[in-house]
Amino acid sequence: MNFEQGPIRPPSEADSLFVRVTRNCPWNKCLFCHVYKGKKFSRRSVEEIKDDILAMERGASRVESYALKIDSSGRITREVLEYIYHHEPNLLQIAFWLYRGGKNVFLQDGDNLTMPADKLAEILIFIREQFPTVERITTYTRAKTAGRRSVAELAMLKEAGLTRVHVGLETGYNPLLDYMRKGITAEEHIEAGLKIKEAGLSLSEYVILGLGGRSMWKEHALETAKVLSKIDPNFIRLRTLAMREDIPLLEKVHLGEFQLSNDDEIVVEEKLLLENLHGTGYLVSDHILNLLEDVEGNLARDKTSMLKIIDNYLSLPAEERANFCLGRRLGIYRYMRDMEDAERYEQVSKLRRHLIETGQDQDEFLIQYRGNFI
Repeated sequence: MNFEQGPIRPPSEADSLFVRVTRNCPWNKCLFCHVYKGKKFSRRSVEEIKDDILAMERGASRVESYALKIDSSGRITREVLEYIYHHEPNLLQIAFWLYRGGKNVFLQDGDNLTMPADKLAEILIFIREQFPTVERITTYTRAKTAGRRSVAELAMLKEAGLTRVHVGLETGYNPLLDYMRKGITAEEHIEAGLKIKEAGLSLSEYVILGLGGRSMWKEHALETAKVLSKIDPNFIRLRTLAMREDIPLLEKVHLGEFQLSNDDEIVVEEKLLLENLHGTGYLVSDHILNLLEDVEGNLARDKTSMLKIIDNYLSLPAEERANFCLGRRLGIYRYMRDMEDAERYEQVSKLRRHLIETGQDQDEFLIQYRGNFI
């Protein structure tokens, strides 16, 4: 099928249909991000986007016709997915979307509120016309861009069908925002977040654990908690800083200007953030880069239990913490309780002994290994 797809989406949008509204990122200067480097930002025309949506609708109709041939009920089953995989693989993404309910749409790329509000509203309405089963439409935007929109414009987008906005806060500490070249202040983040909420849109704010490194970790945690407590977003989504060759921050790491935190240090930072975080929203640790995936819950109800998970990790003997970190990063463990499996624990222990015998520092190994997941 002839329609565009952008490079990324949040993990929470894995079941969504992807509609590309803009290409790349209009800011594209953040030191910790590699996604759009070297690529020019552009807005797609309403006509282009509608053509893509119509192509997707035709694709959905084809999938549904295959389903009817395979099963008179017309349900999208695993048998249907397998048939499409072998006979028309270009329809697979749409087939999976229908298989998962056909309810969610995610607008790509990095900052779709740069589009004039009336044009974006036209696209939102068109999506719902072509796909009546859609219940949720979400998008990335920069807080700087959202802050330029009036509450009335944002409310109009909600009325047209937009339900949730994903915003990268990353940190609430102004010197760190400046260092990372985010192009925005904490105060502007607060203003934009409150405006989005006033318009009735659901708000997801992203935080990068470890972003302050070893020199700014405490300020990063405390000031980020302060900003998030003022915004009180519907969702706070945790990410963990990771490095790979095409990330600009890596140059500062090589120069010794920025020192990366290890897993233990990041968990201490996470605890400080959570202790000082107040609100009614939901904290989500929905990324494989996060060491403690089960630190998740409603801030008003589950904060104590989330802190207990962190304390349980920090109270482990050093050898067990090292074992868990290695096992989690290598995919052998998911949760701390997985260490109770003697076979898996011994498997990780052998790998850890190999690192020691070959003179490799585990922290350095894991910092490098984290880069495989971005």
